[in-house]
Amino acid sequence: MPEVNVEINGRKYRMACEEGQQQHLIGLAQRFDTHVEQLKGAVGEIGDNRLTVMAGIAVVDELAEAERKIKALEEDVLVLTRAGQEVAAEIEALEIRFAQKLGAAARTIEGMATILDDTAPVPQG
Repeated sequence: MPEVNVEINGRKYRMACEEGQQQHLIGLAQRFDTHVEQLKGAVGEIGDNRLTVMAGIAVVDELAEAERKIKALEEDVLVLTRAGQEVAAEIEALEIRFAQKLGAAARTIEGMATILDDTAPVPQG
């Protein structure tokens, strides 16, 4: 299993990860370190453990907000999908009614043509 060195709050940590995930783990550690550094800038030196816990809570808060947004978007997709299905059903019903009216019009025209053919004088030749 590959190992990578990451740095958080000025301290280096050796971590194992799955093959091919080295850069991903380094990137995650850098993002977390950014949170730690931002908190350190905001609250000053408060101890490594407390700072790490606060940064962890901030990251989980961001995750919770992202999950809330994802849930809201999933609900929006569901509403739009249902609306799309309703529109498709309306279109299908309109097409059926149009085809029926077109068929009725064609039968009326054929009936009129038959009447005209039956009543038209036969040319004398």
